[in-house]
Amino acid sequence: MTQWKCSNCSYTFGAETVPDQCPSCKQACTFSDVTCYIPDCGGPGNIDPRLMGKKDKPINE
Repeated sequence: MTQWKCSNCSYTFGAETVPDQCPSCKQACTFSDVTCYIPDCGGPGNIDPRLMGKKDKPINE
């Protein structure tokens, strides 16, 4: 499952495809793929901390 991050509120969630609106802020936002694709951060299905930014913290952890 792909991990997505909302550009508006930084909410992170897992979904197969990008939704029309953010499940958290209910806005039509741009979503970034923050999925981990290497074993160092747990592989697919996990969030890659390098893509989250220093101030962002996954909400679903």
